[in-house]
Amino acid sequence: MKSLGKREVIGFLALTFMLTGLYMAFIYAPTDANMGDVQRIFYFHVSSAWVAFLAFFLVFLASILYLRSRSRRWDILAYCSAEIGVVLTTLALITGSIWARPIWYTWWTWDSRLTTTLVLWLIYVAYLMLRAYSEGSRGARFAAVFAIIGFFDVPIVFMSIRWWRVQHPGPVIAAGANGGGLAPPMLYTMFVCLAAFTLFFIYLLLLRIELEKIKDEIEHFKTTSGGS
Repeated sequence: MKSLGKREVIGFLALTFMLTGLYMAFIYAPTDANMGDVQRIFYFHVSSAWVAFLAFFLVFLASILYLRSRSRRWDILAYCSAEIGVVLTTLALITGSIWARPIWYTWWTWDSRLTTTLVLWLIYVAYLMLRAYSEGSRGARFAAVFAIIGFFDVPIVFMSIRWWRVQHPGPVIAAGANGGGLAPPMLYTMFVCLAAFTLFFIYLLLLRIELEKIKDEIEHFKTTSGGS
């Protein structure tokens, strides 16, 4: 029997953590005393947002390395990671809106956390459009510079609930001196969901990079064979 590759192992682990996370989010974790069952979306909302930040950090790092080396592999990593990051940010915005509706009585408010997250989404959608409609190394260099500058919105999103008065909940992962943090079952559930999303991101990234390399090989074959 053929042994499992690295991507298959990561995919299996991601599936295992996803199923475990679903069980913990809907059954194991207690119901929030103030928000009720709608709070359970927190585990998926926060996980998708955090892993989106990870994806955009990889775009930032790979773009710097591409500008230094001009190596196509870094350009591929940046492009593929940005695609998945946009999907995860979209998921974070959607789950946040679903969560907000019964709590704030509105799907959307121009809260600084929400607004800066929307700006982040727009930045990387623009990056993907730039990569799609520009060809060659010059377009890749311009996109890399754009991605590096765009990443500076990530710390703004992260710090927005600390810098400005917002409707969005403040940090709740760890209890402060006056308490208010997550109960241990909720904290364990969040960590499992975060691990699930991280593993799923790595699996998708490896798959997407492989597909991009295959696309390059096809383009190279067309070029060398005269397009016949």
